[in-house]
Amino acid sequence: MTRKYEGQSEISIGTLGHVDHGKTTLVSYLTGEWTDRHSDEIRRGISIRLGYAATTLLKCKSCPDLEAYTTSHLTKDGKCGKCGGDLEVLREISFVDSPGHESLMATCLSGASLMDGAILVIAANEPCPMPQTSEHLHALEIVGVKNIILVQNKIELVTKEQAKKHYKQIKDFVKGTTAENAPIIPVSAIFGANTDLLIQTIQEVMPTPNRDSTAAPKMFVARSFDINKPGTLPMNMRGGVIGGSIVQGRLRIGDEIEIAPGAKSEKGFKPIKAKVSSLLSGSGNSLQEAYPGGLIGVGTALDPASTRADRLVGNVVGKVGKMPKIYDKIMITPILMQRVVGMESKKEVENLKLNEPMMLVVGTAPTVGVITRLHGDEIELTLKRPVAAEKGQRIAIGRRVENKWRLIGYAEI
Repeated sequence: MTRKYEGQSEISIGTLGHVDHGKTTLVSYLTGEWTDRHSDEIRRGISIRLGYAATTLLKCKSCPDLEAYTTSHLTKDGKCGKCGGDLEVLREISFVDSPGHESLMATCLSGASLMDGAILVIAANEPCPMPQTSEHLHALEIVGVKNIILVQNKIELVTKEQAKKHYKQIKDFVKGTTAENAPIIPVSAIFGANTDLLIQTIQEVMPTPNRDSTAAPKMFVARSFDINKPGTLPMNMRGGVIGGSIVQGRLRIGDEIEIAPGAKSEKGFKPIKAKVSSLLSGSGNSLQEAYPGGLIGVGTALDPASTRADRLVGNVVGKVGKMPKIYDKIMITPILMQRVVGMESKKEVENLKLNEPMMLVVGTAPTVGVITRLHGDEIELTLKRPVAAEKGQRIAIGRRVENKWRLIGYAEI
């Protein structure tokens, strides 16, 4: 596989799965980055927001294939840690670490819209499937992620016979799904066992997609930040930063961009215009232009108060005059599942009702839509927060069940 870009990630790979199955630990081993950085995440010991980390895949020119694969974090001085041989750079990749807790399904779905491939992490010391294992696989199917690797994690906690029994549970679970033929890699994320095979499998089954870099740029915003530390003097302050993935086209320093649907004002949401002042890859490289694929930070001259604490999450970035349509009301034909996903008990999906609130995730934008009209198979929803979207774009649909949003289906705009 030929390396496509220099200095930035070529693909975004999601890590999904039930809470405490080892997603963040796996990303940390491969990249050296612990993606739970928010104070609440550290205090509670769970992922709450989307986490990001990047690394470069390498291959030793001397080691046998089964031992040749590694990452830049796992090497020293650019040499193979096993034989001391020279390493070939394959490509840089980004990880999107999704929270596994059931109350954070909207965050998981937002992250899934950025993924070119996914690693579904399944702990070997718990029965398969657990509720959010099933829910996250359905989420991947809904957003159309087809390149999937199943990681059977925590194999250090089970016997050989237990691991084989659990392996069969995984095979039975994915039968008839988009992951039916996905490779299953037994791994110990905490000790790094079999991670070389996982890296090789990523390289083999998750190719860099062919994207149109000449099209009008479009970027989904998944994070936004104020990068100024408390006490920074006004003359030293830097503008707000938005982070996410470019899905088509490219951005250059100096480009005039629009951010839609924008920020809330007294008269509703109003698109924001800005200029790109800096571009940063997920691995921290400064770029002159950024292409589709990995995670990108876009520096602007915006008031940092407008971007702090993820205030612009769910927006779409593009060129002025070439933006997707903004919807505050949509008419869709929902495709509902037979059963509510993500619950231990089997609960059938009931018919939709007039005035019922639904959770919708469009790209990285979670919003609530209230059903204002039922017309045969179609429903009309009025959105509490508008979204910028294009015809044919997938929408994930959730319903409030037992005080939590549960995935029940999907539709297209």
